[in-house]
Amino acid sequence: MADPDSAAEPAFQPEAPSSAAVVGCGVIGAAWASRLVLSGVDVAISDPSPDAAAIMREVLANAVLAWDDLGLDTSSRGEWRMATSVADAVTNVAFVQESVPERPDIKAAVLAEIEAAANPTTLIGSSTSGIKPTTLQATMTHPERLVVGHPYNPVYLLPVVEVVGGEATPIETIRRAQSIYAGIGMHPVHVRVEIDAFIGDRLLEAVWREALWLVNDGVATTQEIDDVMFYGFGLRWAQMGLFETYRVAGGAGGFRHFIEQFGPTLEWPWTKLMDTPDFTPELVDTIVAQSDEQSGAHDVRELERIRDRNVVGFLKVLEQNRWAAGKAIAAQRERES
Repeated sequence: MADPDSAAEPAFQPEAPSSAAVVGCGVIGAAWASRLVLSGVDVAISDPSPDAAAIMREVLANAVLAWDDLGLDTSSRGEWRMATSVADAVTNVAFVQESVPERPDIKAAVLAEIEAAANPTTLIGSSTSGIKPTTLQATMTHPERLVVGHPYNPVYLLPVVEVVGGEATPIETIRRAQSIYAGIGMHPVHVRVEIDAFIGDRLLEAVWREALWLVNDGVATTQEIDDVMFYGFGLRWAQMGLFETYRVAGGAGGFRHFIEQFGPTLEWPWTKLMDTPDFTPELVDTIVAQSDEQSGAHDVRELERIRDRNVVGFLKVLEQNRWAAGKAIAAQRERES
């Protein structure tokens, strides 16, 4: 695994793969495939589900709409096909993104199939949202060519991808993965210390736990919690992260003033982050009913399109200001020109 000292890490150059395979074509896999196709990469897709091709067509259609709204080039697309097997998908491709269900036993079996057919030099990225790469590497023949490449949905719009190496991953593999992800318009963040759930999901888990308690204790509904987010701090987080937001909150005194003023509140019993409410049938029914009332008027694909239009709007403004995720869109546009 790489030295945690980020200052010692060499740079990388964006370079899209010459060909790719996506193994697992659910929500994440189809979105990965769509980003690859729209980046001009030919993609072979493996998924045993009879619905996989339909999911891919629907997700790609949404991705095309989103990229068109952004004004990105969607004319120079790669081709995609449904492979007859994992072996058919991964043979002679430069890059494989594994996106099968989040179970170590399933991933181990699929990685074994990938390794049996792929070239030894083929880079393999896993979309796992929390499994350590060392765990995935344990049964591999060539563990040195696997990294975790954890994205956020929708993969074809949100640029960030967490790149995590395991005990058998050399820094050269990390750099190669970063180059590939950057080559398809992603912003790769190297998670230098291997931990469960990486960076983003640990933050999301903390918010999720607290939200569950708020519903469980009758403090707020799912709608009210989401209202606080998207009418409030969610707008800030879209263009400034946690630390930069709090730096501004510190005023002229900066982050030191913020820490001095609000740091002591961390000792107050405001949160329940070390505990989670029991998922009783009553709590589950409450959450489901509230969510249905909040969002049930729209089907999933419609919600995806609404989400995408909103994200596109944010990205356009951020690109104009050369700020946050907008910098990734600007860089992608520059590579197209």
